[in-house]
Amino acid sequence: MVATKSSFLDKVLGRIGRLDAEELQTVVQRLARERSFLETLFNTIEDGVLVADEQGRIVYFNQTVTSLLGLQPGDEGGPVTRFLPELDWEKISRFDLAGGEHVTRLEFEVHYPRPRFLRLYAAPLDGDKKGSSGVALILHDATEARQKTFEAIESERVQALTLLAASVAHEIGNPLNALHIHLQLMEREVKKLKSDEWQVTSDRKKSARLLHSSSTQEISQKLEQYLDVAKGEINRLDYIITQFLQAIRPVPPQLKPDSLNDVVEKTMELLRPELENRGLTVSTKLARRLAAAPLDATQMQQVLVNLIKNAMQAMTRGGTLTLQTGENDDGVWVSVGDTGGGIPQEQINRIFEPFYTTKKKGSGLGLMIVQRIVRAHNGRIELESHVGRGTTFRIWLPLHERRPRLLEDKSQN
Repeated sequence: MVATKSSFLDKVLGRIGRLDAEELQTVVQRLARERSFLETLFNTIEDGVLVADEQGRIVYFNQTVTSLLGLQPGDEGGPVTRFLPELDWEKISRFDLAGGEHVTRLEFEVHYPRPRFLRLYAAPLDGDKKGSSGVALILHDATEARQKTFEAIESERVQALTLLAASVAHEIGNPLNALHIHLQLMEREVKKLKSDEWQVTSDRKKSARLLHSSSTQEISQKLEQYLDVAKGEINRLDYIITQFLQAIRPVPPQLKPDSLNDVVEKTMELLRPELENRGLTVSTKLARRLAAAPLDATQMQQVLVNLIKNAMQAMTRGGTLTLQTGENDDGVWVSVGDTGGGIPQEQINRIFEPFYTTKKKGSGLGLMIVQRIVRAHNGRIELESHVGRGTTFRIWLPLHERRPRLLEDKSQN
């Protein structure tokens, strides 16, 4: 199908030989106005419009193409593949006009002048069955749409995780409780075994009692060790189930004006014994005057506990944990830094995924919970990590709570 020409041009071309100088000038002025109108229109739309001739040389591009591909005035006449190296020009320029194939659709990423995901639609300009006289390329920035798709997929994954985790937590929770009770009963019996004394009436019986007592004490000590290990593993499983439940049953934050400094200090009171036991140095740099921000103090303490525990586990004895707070014009922040081994670049993009962990005994849910709570506060997380030097997480929270926009009631006007 051949593109339809404008009726105005058809009339002009049909009698161009009979036009005098004044009429020709009128035609040129009208064409110039139409060109100006079209350029204004093309520069207004959000999609990029790029026109190339049959050899693949750039003939025209609008302002959106400049921001998407980095073209500048003066780039006309250059090859289109210079700015779109992924483009197979030979394939695109061979439109099957007789067979009815007029539009080619492609998707690809560009990294200059900034990383974007583009959808390209290529259609022939006016031509005949032998081929096209050029190609119009429409570039649509699909970066945000693609990100929303990824977020929708992530949401579905979290929902699937929710159903699975609820079932697992229910099925494992009951036997864990039974095991915990029976371990307590066994522990009581072991204590009784240690405190039992035999009544002796002769030296022979006394020697037997001493020998038996020594053997019993050794067995009791071993049983206590085994019980401690079993209790520790049960507590770890109970912690994992608790993490599951916190991840799958998010509670909307109860936002009240509060100070991040107070949250940091309360969290440190809770974790100070564990930090001292690990031999870690704590450096606290809290802003002297920190504005109160709308936050849920309990949930933010949960965020800090997760981040600080991660930092502790990332460091060996003698490491330094750094806690800082601060604010700018529209938000307050708190950061948790460690001097551990850092996170390799290939792992940074995955650390917020459910179940992904770099620790031998980690559940992979701690940072997922942190991310969920921060998002519920309309905040954001920043991460800076250097292998061999350490990692810093910074949590930003807005100073003002977002309120829903209400439509005007025009009936009262």
